[in-house]
Amino acid sequence: MSPRVKKTLDILLTYCVLIIVSAVFVFPCLWLILASFSKSGSIYSFNGFFPSSYSFDSFARLFTDTAMYNYPRWLLNTLFVATLSCLFSTLSLILTSYTISRFEFRARRPLMKGALVLGMFPAFMAMTIIYVLMTQFDLINNLWGLILIYSGTAPMGYLVQKGFFDTIPTSIYEAAAIDGASNARIFRTITLPLAKPIIVYTALTSFTWPWSDFILPKLLLKDKNMYTVAVGLMGLDETEFSRFAAGAVFIAIPIVVLYFILVKDMVNGLTSGAVKG
Repeated sequence: MSPRVKKTLDILLTYCVLIIVSAVFVFPCLWLILASFSKSGSIYSFNGFFPSSYSFDSFARLFTDTAMYNYPRWLLNTLFVATLSCLFSTLSLILTSYTISRFEFRARRPLMKGALVLGMFPAFMAMTIIYVLMTQFDLINNLWGLILIYSGTAPMGYLVQKGFFDTIPTSIYEAAAIDGASNARIFRTITLPLAKPIIVYTALTSFTWPWSDFILPKLLLKDKNMYTVAVGLMGLDETEFSRFAAGAVFIAIPIVVLYFILVKDMVNGLTSGAVKG
């Protein structure tokens, strides 16, 4: 077999595998989108995989029929939690990563090792103690309790951000220090402009976690009006499946749009942060 034919076959095989993998991931998304337009609303009326008739009623009822399922309120709750968690998590995570990367101090190694060891344990193992602590601080059924947990645990995932800051040459910091710049000014005027890709990556990931999380809100939120979208949608029964699908599609749109807008900076931040550990 000639090298040219071998290369052509290799390319064809690669594309076939990619198409099959893409179909596996795209089909559930396509099915959910079509299910959101089901006219009957019930999953039992589907003709095989897909609805037998279509309409926009599910999206209309999503925002108008709020007597039992107050989707607009859940959406505002989710937006509030995700936005503030994103701001606090990004700030604390960037500062933590920069400090560990830039400065040498006695507790640096123990902190890094401790974070790695704690990261080996599944997050759900801490759910019991989180519930007890939130009870003691009267933060059950309180959106600020969610924000506190999301923001407080964010610095544990500092490795990618630290790897990015490790790639910035120390000579830049040394030159600025010789010119009389303080550590705060170096961080503000030099590090932050250079760190735009990793800041975008951190902000987007810090936003998507609380935006779509189910387990923690389900644990802490008891009042139906305090639900986030993920918890609220899971409370819908089978006869409201098209409304469930419509709500899932609607809440996925902002994340998809953000990913398309910020994908370049996000990929740059992720790949640069993977260079060093």
